Amino acid sequence: MDCSRTKYDSALLKKIGSYVCQTVIFIHEQQPDLLLEKYRNIPWHSSRNQENLAGKLIKMLRIAVDWQALLKQLRKFLQALLTPNSFESPILVTLLAKINRLNPNKDELNSPKLVNNGSTYKSNYDDSIPDTLDDYKSFNCVKNNHPEGKYGMAILLLDAEKLQLSVEAEKFLHQVSNYQLQVKIAFANWQSMGKKDIELHQRGYDLIHVPASKDTADDKIIAFGVSLPKYYSQVQEVFVCSGDHVMTRLCNQLQKNGILVYHVSQKANNIKVINTQKNEVQMYSIVPSIEKVLHQVKEIITIEANRNINQWIKLSRISKIFAKKYLVDINEVVSHHFPGKTAKDIFAENSDLVLHYIPDKNETYVALFKMPHNSKIKMKNQSDLEQILVKIVSALVTKTTHKYIPIDTLSGKFHQKYGQPVSKVMEKLDLDANFLGFLHSCDSFTLQKIGDRWQVSLKGDSRVKASA
Repeated sequence: MDCSRTKYDSALLKKIGSYVCQTVIFIHEQQPDLLLEKYRNIPWHSSRNQENLAGKLIKMLRIAVDWQALLKQLRKFLQALLTPNSFESPILVTLLAKINRLNPNKDELNSPKLVNNGSTYKSNYDDSIPDTLDDYKSFNCVKNNHPEGKYGMAILLLDAEKLQLSVEAEKFLHQVSNYQLQVKIAFANWQSMGKKDIELHQRGYDLIHVPASKDTADDKIIAFGVSLPKYYSQVQEVFVCSGDHVMTRLCNQLQKNGILVYHVSQKANNIKVINTQKNEVQMYSIVPSIEKVLHQVKEIITIEANRNINQWIKLSRISKIFAKKYLVDINEVVSHHFPGKTAKDIFAENSDLVLHYIPDKNETYVALFKMPHNSKIKMKNQSDLEQILVKIVSALVTKTTHKYIPIDTLSGKFHQKYGQPVSKVMEKLDLDANFLGFLHSCDSFTLQKIGDRWQVSLKGDSRVKASA
């Protein structure tokens, strides 16, 4: 439809399109989670993408016969681009207020507005609402209860060689800050940091490379930090993430510029944040994920097994080592994620761990259940295969209340661990019998048939061998 046939002229519609493009670029940079997932990897800075976005919006707005119809079309367009909760964000409230400022009919300025889940967006605009992308950033990070009503932003400086700041720790710093944490800069000799630079870049960090030399990163952070007020005029808070006392110099210099400095350090899962102005300390304990805990437990078992030349490690010892090394009780972590469960329950559900309980000692032992794969398999005869199957059955039985497991479950687990069917291994060992016949011939197993399915269990002596 031609613009001449609509209520609003081309210049107005282009202005609205420009505002929407500016907002999308800001969201993509600062709050990408507000975009629907399929739009998060689009390079919105591209002029071509901006033209396409604005063009589609203008085409929808052209059919509007009045201002309310235009807002309705705008809402429909934004709903196709953004998540539902984005309509409660400051940036969207700002955008809608800015667009209402453009209403050429002043009598409509205070008319009903866009409604989302019962919430009404005010069209009464404030002269302080920004017009440029840079001003948008400042507007969005204004402190709600700042005594002076200042705009502001927070900046994070990270010594990546001294401090491994996790995503969870970073979220905690967001909560501590009175302003939106907009700029994150990490310093390190990236040639010696593996893929850490890729990870931090994906998390929105700007990366500054420093050559390998004692305290070079510290000097670079200090020099850069001192110049922050020059390049970021609206910075109100700075998080200096480093374990070094040399950061005191930077803290003092920034405070002279009226900037609140937080000194951040981390030990294991504990984050320590010092408000250098008030000398207040906040501590935060980060609960690691179950996946991370299991990885750490497997590392402990591997180290202990190599040290003691025994694959079976006491659960109580694993818990003790874990608490000392990571400063958190393993059962507390498990109960946090899965109320009512213990570490023993989680270990029993993991296919890489095997548990064995000895009633006489009232002790549970844990071992890694990792077998060689494909070409690494070393089975020379029937006895070797039998012992491997004994271990698999032992591991499977610990995860069920039944003593017997289906033989197809056993063969499936073998295939999963070795990457080839057990029948293929039997063929290589020149064993004439089929799998069922082979199990019948082994002294370690007891078999029974339930319905049309054969099931297998370990004989008493075999359980001792499996746990040895």
